[in-house]
Amino acid sequence: MPIALEMVLRLLLAAALGVAIGYQRERAGKQAGLRTHVLISTGAALLSLVSIYGFGAASDPSRVAAGVVVGVGFLGAGVILHRQGGIVEGLTTAATIWVMAGIGLAAGAGLYIIAVAAAAIVFGALIMPRWKG
Repeated sequence: MPIALEMVLRLLLAAALGVAIGYQRERAGKQAGLRTHVLISTGAALLSLVSIYGFGAASDPSRVAAGVVVGVGFLGAGVILHRQGGIVEGLTTAATIWVMAGIGLAAGAGLYIIAVAAAAIVFGALIMPRWKG
């Protein structure tokens, strides 16, 4: 398979996993929905691809991955800092945004099974009923 086609497939996998998680968040009426999750996952995959293939053998792809994690952390912090009545909200949404970046990085790096498994775990965690114990 030509490398460009494989890169496109990696981006499409990241986007599809973003759709799956984002759709659940949107159905639950959360702040970050389908579009946000698709953008984060696809963007992370794109940055992963650029870091792996765009700068030649002398580059360190882990540096871009670290930057993605930090940058997306700021997005998540913005979600958490939204206060209503003195109660901090959005922790799950922030965590979902953060993990979507990881899933996108995995898809972009060609770790397909890891990306799909992580998305399945995240989806399972999001549809679990809340513990009221």
